[in-house]
Amino acid sequence: MDIGRDLISNFGSLRHLLEAMPEDVLAQDGIGPAKYALLMASLELGRRHLAQSLGEKELLTNPQMVKSFLRARLRHQRHEVFAALFLDTQNKLLAFETLFQGTLDSCAVHPREVVKRAIALHAASIIFAHNHPSGHAEPSAADKSITERLKSALALIDVRVLDHLVIGDSEIVSLAERGWI
Repeated sequence: MDIGRDLISNFGSLRHLLEAMPEDVLAQDGIGPAKYALLMASLELGRRHLAQSLGEKELLTNPQMVKSFLRARLRHQRHEVFAALFLDTQNKLLAFETLFQGTLDSCAVHPREVVKRAIALHAASIIFAHNHPSGHAEPSAADKSITERLKSALALIDVRVLDHLVIGDSEIVSLAERGWI
C-alpha cells in the first residue's frame, strides 16, 4: 500500500502512473520488473473485464456505461485513437474496434474504410469515439466535420450514427447530447 501511495504521489495521478514510460516506473523505489508487470497486468484485466461486461449485458441502453467503457478503452492512449462500437438492429454490440491511430493531436479517418467495416459486420448503427491525449474533451471543428462526413457516407448504406464521443481526462463530450448528430 505504501509503494502504491508513493507511486501515485510521485506521478501525480493514477492515470499518469499508468501512462508513464516503463523506465520511469522501474526507476521508482520498490518497483522491479515483476511489480511493474503485475501493475500492467492489473490494468489489462480491468480493461478486459469492462469489454466482456459490455458484450454480455445490455449496457448499450445506458449511456453512462458506454461512456465508462470507452473511457477505460481510450483515455490512456498516448496518441489519438479513433474507434467504433458496431451495433445490430437491437443496439446490441457486434464489435468494438480501433479503426485508426494517429499522432499526439490528430488522426486521419477514412469514411470508405468505416463503411467497409460496417458492411462486413452487418451493423445497423454505430457509435464513434476518439480520445484527446491533451485531456481536453472539447470537440474540434475537424471532429464535427468528420462526424458529418461519416454520417453521410453511412446513410448511403442505411447505417445510423448514434453518437460520437470525445474522451478527455475527466470529461466525455457527446456530440449527440449537444445536438450535433
